Amino acid sequence: MRIRSAVLAFLPAVFFVPVLAQDSGISNKSTELAPGLYMLEGEGGFAGGNLGLLTGEDGVVLIDDGLPPLTGVLLAAIGKLTEGPVEFLINTHVHGDHIGGNEVLGKNGATIVAHDNLRQRLVDEGMTTADGEGPAPKDALPVLTFSDSVTFHLNGRAAFVFHVEHAHTDGDAVIHFREDNVIHTGDAMFNGLFPFIDLDSGGSVEGYIAAQRRILALADDETKIIPGHGPLASKKDLKAAVEMLTDARDRVRRLVDAGQSEEQILAANPLEVYHDDWNWEFITTERMTKTLYRELTDE
Repeated sequence: MRIRSAVLAFLPAVFFVPVLAQDSGISNKSTELAPGLYMLEGEGGFAGGNLGLLTGEDGVVLIDDGLPPLTGVLLAAIGKLTEGPVEFLINTHVHGDHIGGNEVLGKNGATIVAHDNLRQRLVDEGMTTADGEGPAPKDALPVLTFSDSVTFHLNGRAAFVFHVEHAHTDGDAVIHFREDNVIHTGDAMFNGLFPFIDLDSGGSVEGYIAAQRRILALADDETKIIPGHGPLASKKDLKAAVEMLTDARDRVRRLVDAGQSEEQILAANPLEVYHDDWNWEFITTERMTKTLYRELTDE
């Protein structure tokens, strides 16, 4: 069973669990972006990623569900914002820090929705649950999957869920609330941080850039963008992220084309210009450089 990528994605969020447990976990902050539409985030915005919540008379839709240890805290936080259970749960991608609550929510009756590839990876590779690593429990599996897109028509608005290919993983979903001018990117955006591009789970640098450009085309200066990690973002923030990654790729590509080895490129530190603003605990400047080098040199 191959679950290494999910575990790697789980690690950075684990660093924050003790603090979050003391500070009400991912219920730490909720921001209403439009009537009944919320962004939920934890301390520093890293508690298993940023979640989305749509409430109203037609039912409750949750986007992602954070880390396994904090599912109870999440449900308590939702209970403060709306009555009734979560009817639909949308998974933006396969990593454990975004789908750790699947089993509990599935047992509570939520219909889990995700891209085809996400479900298949859970079946093939397993997942991290509150009990540890192992096969994905039946209740944690998406029961409704899509290949390209699906639209929810609830609570007086349409939520357009679409797939972006080989971006953060091979099963990424982005959610566009058109009437509210709100977009949830999943981990197709890390706001102000070097992104984690999971090459071992079907992600790619080129696909990641393409995904961000597609999202950028949907945004205007008033769009509120919920990134997978980091603070609430704007079109300006997303534009900065895609420009950074495109330039970072080109900086490494020039050295690869000049015949330099990975060791030589790391020593040259072509991403030094971005270190102060984009480096963080999990995706350091060195690791971002290695990711770019690996993609550019893979046969």
